[in-house]
Amino acid sequence: MIGIVDYNMGNLASIINAFNRVGANIRVEKKPENLKIYEKLILPGVGAFGDAMEHLRENGMDSAIVEYAKSGKALLGICLGMQLLFESSKEFGNHSGLGLIEGDVIAFDRSKFEYKLKIPHIGWNELFVQKEIPLFKNLPKEFYLYFVHSFHVECDERFVVGKTYYGYEFISAVKKDNIYGIQPHPEKSHDNGLKIIENFVNI
Repeated sequence: MIGIVDYNMGNLASIINAFNRVGANIRVEKKPENLKIYEKLILPGVGAFGDAMEHLRENGMDSAIVEYAKSGKALLGICLGMQLLFESSKEFGNHSGLGLIEGDVIAFDRSKFEYKLKIPHIGWNELFVQKEIPLFKNLPKEFYLYFVHSFHVECDERFVVGKTYYGYEFISAVKKDNIYGIQPHPEKSHDNGLKIIENFVNI
């Protein structure tokens, strides 16, 4: 059984549909005390970092996710969910995250862009695989996924498994032990995204 954390940040329908398409046994979970029953856990999210952490703290879901991660079972953060895995974010102020991976969430730095680009970064872009991990099994070294975000993570290279270029190179996928994070939306990325989801189910 795979749990999808529901903390009122974004529509879960597309994630549910994607996991159903690969035949996964999933359940949407709102109760922190129930997280321990799942073999794997998905932390999705769309919106602002500070609001997301506030929602997670309201009923103790933040602590429950941290405890789940300590269990050694696989945890996947998607988009905002990936960013929440880190220590802090500078999105509309300074906010503390779950602290499961050392690093921070920062805004795109337009001064580094070679030419003018729109923010948020929306649309199809390539993920360049930096390390071979189970999440990318049977995918090429470079493949397209769908992105929607204005902020990205900064962390030590030892956690980086995927990068993407938009104005400059940024980190788009991470892994620390049993914890995985991916900035694009695999559930909106057709065959490549479904393969990532299938791979996560099979980890």
